[in-house]
Amino acid sequence: MFDPVIAPSGTLLGLLQRGRGDGTLHALTAPRAEALAALNHCVLSDPRHDWQVENRSLYYARLYLDLGGSLGDIEAHLFDTTDALDTDESRTGLALAVLGHLASYGRRDALEMLRRYAACGANWAWALDELALRDDDAGLRALAAPVLARFPADPEGEAELAAVVRDSFEPRPWRLWADDPRQSVATRVRAAREAGSFDRWQQQMRPSGPRPGWSVRAVFEWAQQGIERGAALHVPAARCLTAVAGPEDRPEIVEAARSGDDGARCTALRYLADSQDPDALDLVEAAQAGGSRLVVDAAVDAFERMRSVAAVERARGWAHRPDALGEAAGRVLACRGGAQDSELVLGALREAVRGEGPDAQTLWTLVDGAGRLGIAGAAPVLRHVYRETASSHLRGRAARALAATDPSFGAGFAVECLWDCEETTREVAARHAETGDARVVDQLRRLAADPAEEADVQTAVRSRIGPDASAV
Repeated sequence: MFDPVIAPSGTLLGLLQRGRGDGTLHALTAPRAEALAALNHCVLSDPRHDWQVENRSLYYARLYLDLGGSLGDIEAHLFDTTDALDTDESRTGLALAVLGHLASYGRRDALEMLRRYAACGANWAWALDELALRDDDAGLRALAAPVLARFPADPEGEAELAAVVRDSFEPRPWRLWADDPRQSVATRVRAAREAGSFDRWQQQMRPSGPRPGWSVRAVFEWAQQGIERGAALHVPAARCLTAVAGPEDRPEIVEAARSGDDGARCTALRYLADSQDPDALDLVEAAQAGGSRLVVDAAVDAFERMRSVAAVERARGWAHRPDALGEAAGRVLACRGGAQDSELVLGALREAVRGEGPDAQTLWTLVDGAGRLGIAGAAPVLRHVYRETASSHLRGRAARALAATDPSFGAGFAVECLWDCEETTREVAARHAETGDARVVDQLRRLAADPAEEADVQTAVRSRIGPDASAV
């Protein structure tokens, strides 16, 4: 999947792609046709950089309800001939999730479309999961025959069916079908469930990787073999060292961290950092100076895990370095530094935005640190990150940091955050949005009454609404 193209943050499309609350507010005042066109663009061309963790489906479903939008464009997308050719679930997953929420809100057309797609679409398993949460027993039983027809009644087909049943996200349909009065359905599903359970048992009986009794050298060799196969195993290998290494093995581990092959070096650095070895910091610095990219990344990651006073002191000295270790030092201070480190954290935050833009991965920790330390001078940078980032998770972190650093947050960004796509951001808004704005009171009441809203958000909302249902 290619990275999505995100429109400028000042446009309606850009706001909706980011999942910002202002996107909903602008869409409700824009010409309806324009708003629906932008909404359909987002749903049919998933705008998320990380579609597996960022939320948009409930946000877009609510906007379809508010605009009274038809589902014709979604239908055309799902049942296009491309569906048989491009089977990547990222092509249709967002649209199916939106339909799931709309079905929960009583949109019968959404429910029927999910049923049709589960019967004949390429991403049928996702549609079935949505229906498992929302459809009645009769609707699910009607899908048994078309779903089972996807699997030939031969050994290969039965094995594939068993794997699907074993790995299904929502087991409800399969449980219903196992008790189906049609023996042709029930017999196949029961056999598939039994085969899936047996597969799990076999996997548990065939463990791979290090075992008790391995030597330190054997663990290093296993980590190197992983690199040669394209799999980074130094993290589990370091955990294994904790079990097999004794005090007498320390010289070998230190030497591996200094000059071993990449697998051994990464493993040893991780192990020594986790055990707070007195030489770990010097070895991390040496790895930055003379290690491969893989070793440098492992060294930086190991350093960031260290919790000692010595690590924080070293971070203060490294914070001005123009390399990966310098960036890591800023993040360490953001997580574990004190008030005296505010200027260093603020400098790292500004440099990250200047050098890498509002979507830099390092910003996640630095933004949290600015909020933790209450750095008032960070508010302008945090507002910029909030507006411009394409990551709804990073925007939520910026909102939490602004709540701690920006006195204007309650009357500003907190208001639009009540409509944000991320529940954690809506929760922050529910706790901080000033109720002088009538829209805030109305939205708090709507969130409190919405059965699709997350429990943590509703708890925050109720903390702002008194027994007489008036916001306080």
